[in-house]
Amino acid sequence: MGKGQPKPTKPPPTKAKAAKAAGKTPAKKAAPKEPEGKVVSDNRKARFRFEIVETLECGVQLLGSEVKSLRDGKLSLDEAYARVKDGDVWLVGADIAEYKQATLWNHAPKRPRKLLMHAVEKIKFAGQAHEKGLTLVPLKVYFNARGIAKVLLGLCRGKKLHDKRETLKKNDARRDMDRAMRRR
Repeated sequence: MGKGQPKPTKPPPTKAKAAKAAGKTPAKKAAPKEPEGKVVSDNRKARFRFEIVETLECGVQLLGSEVKSLRDGKLSLDEAYARVKDGDVWLVGADIAEYKQATLWNHAPKRPRKLLMHAVEKIKFAGQAHEKGLTLVPLKVYFNARGIAKVLLGLCRGKKLHDKRETLKKNDARRDMDRAMRRR
């Protein structure tokens, strides 16, 4: 250090560090009660019909009555898929049942819903679907720990009939082994 340069100083210790140095444990704040993440719907048929190449978690733009209906668990993803239109990704065919208490301000059950994702993810994910001939399929809809509705979107390739049969055989064999292990 030169003569004209000031001596570096340490920032003052935080309350937690000061309490730790004094041998005290800092008081913990009570964490707000948040849901652990409730699964609304799981698309099990998609896992049988398609080979999942990659997955992506994205948000979904919903109306108030749709959120209330989702919290009741009234969602069907059987015929749902995602489509790229005008640079946006849309969830098509997902059936969210009407919320009875919404009466006049209810939603259309099968309306397309915009999926929320970063621009880079849109380009990468939707571009792969278009170039490689893959399908965007919603695998799961759930509420995260903060209570926000999320969609797990899969980039999928369709299975052939012999692949489906092979999957069934593997599942049967695994089930038989599990039964044999439990009997021991």
